[in-house]
Amino acid sequence: MPTACACWATAPCRPGCARLPRAGRSSSRPTASCRVTSRCTRTCCVVDLLRLVRTNNLLLAAAGVLAGGWIALGTLQVPTVLVLAAVSAVGFGMAGYVLNDIWDRAADQVNRPGGERPLAAGRVTRGTADLCVAGGVLVGLAAAALVSGTAVLVGLGALAVLVPYSPLLKRRGALGNVAVAMLAGLPLMYGAIAVGRAAAGIVPWTLAAWIHLVREIVKDIDDQAGDRALGRRTLPLVLGPRRARAVAAVLAAAFVPLSLALPAEAHYHGAYFLIALFAQLVVLAVASRLFTGRTQGNSRLLKGAMLVGIVALVAGRVA
Repeated sequence: MPTACACWATAPCRPGCARLPRAGRSSSRPTASCRVTSRCTRTCCVVDLLRLVRTNNLLLAAAGVLAGGWIALGTLQVPTVLVLAAVSAVGFGMAGYVLNDIWDRAADQVNRPGGERPLAAGRVTRGTADLCVAGGVLVGLAAAALVSGTAVLVGLGALAVLVPYSPLLKRRGALGNVAVAMLAGLPLMYGAIAVGRAAAGIVPWTLAAWIHLVREIVKDIDDQAGDRALGRRTLPLVLGPRRARAVAAVLAAAFVPLSLALPAEAHYHGAYFLIALFAQLVVLAVASRLFTGRTQGNSRLLKGAMLVGIVALVAGRVA
């Protein structure tokens, strides 16, 4: 049974949280930090914080760094610098996701009215979000400094894109999509940089960024209402949803030959091509769905294809 917030008496629990016995009322006024949790149990509030920082995506970023190192090394060794690089990626990723939610608060209230985003729903305060951003940047830079000077420069470069992304780049349609796609694929390159073999990270980074680009366009198609309310010029709003779907479908279809040619040129082993086949089939299915106007669920399918693709890339180097 989850434990209750210390100021449980100041407001009713929200749906899904444990309800407390009304044994009495607190005579003291709740503090600012307590008001954050006044409608829920501590367990529920921890869940909201985990959602705010996108825990699943952070784990994927850490896995991407490890995978990038393994691809570069050709073995499943985990040197200390690779672990530090993974921690650094988690820090930068946390800062980026929360910063995006801060800027997108109004849009999320339109695009995700069900409360999927804790900050937009009011379950997490702006102050807490700011602390997450600052903490993420500090962790990211500190861990990067323990890896190498190059890692620090890459981290600073990523921050230089993350900070203006939502207020500026996201309003520029394709430019914003390309920028976030390159950042999303960066963990694989970051792992290769950490172990001193940056060149080995080029193919994984290219493939990851390509599929992320498709996914970003797909997400923009789903988020048109909120983006229109904020005056953003995303690809679906500039070209129209039908043309944007066509662009995403063409890019998805083009990913398949690209994901065959680049690893072949880099002399990946046969295990890559066998495992990657499953990811390629999913991407082709998404392309078909986009051509026929079906947009729901495509983002999740592409995310699954990314996971399979990472496994394939590692297997193609260490098998």
